[in-house]
Amino acid sequence: MENPFNDTYFMKRALLEAQAAFDKNEVPIGAVIVIKDKIIARAHNLTEMLNDVTAHAEMQAFTSASDFLGGKYLQQCTLYVTLEPCQMCAGASYWTQIGKIVFGAPDLERGYQHYNTHLHPKTKVVGGVLEKECSELLKRFFVEKRNLN
Repeated sequence: MENPFNDTYFMKRALLEAQAAFDKNEVPIGAVIVIKDKIIARAHNLTEMLNDVTAHAEMQAFTSASDFLGGKYLQQCTLYVTLEPCQMCAGASYWTQIGKIVFGAPDLERGYQHYNTHLHPKTKVVGGVLEKECSELLKRFFVEKRNLN
C-alpha cells in the first residue's frame, strides 16, 4: 500500500499556510517541516505583520522545528515550502543541516539557485511539487495588490 503521507500531501499543508499568509495580506508563502510523517512546524510569511524582512515562512518554520526538537539541527527533517527558498533561507537551511527541501514554484529572480547559493551537501532537493497551485496563489496575490493601488 502506498504511503498517503507523500510530498504532495505535505505540500498541500504548506499551501494552507500560504493561504493563511494571503488572508493576512502577506506574500503567500507557506512552509511545514516534517519528521517521520509528522508535521512538527507550520509557518507562513510574517514580514509585514512583524515589520521584519527575515520573517520568511522558512525562517519561522526552522525556529519552530528547532524548538520542538530541542536542538538546532534538522538532519532527519523535510522542509516543504511553496516557493523556492531565497538566499537567506537557503543559508539558514545550510546551518540547520536539513535533510530534504521540497518546494513548489521556482523563483527565477530571487531563488537560491539563481544566485548559485549552496545548500548543505547532504540536503536533497525536490522542486515543482504542486508548482501550478503554488504559482497561482502568488500570481493572484500580486494581481490583487496591483489592482488595489
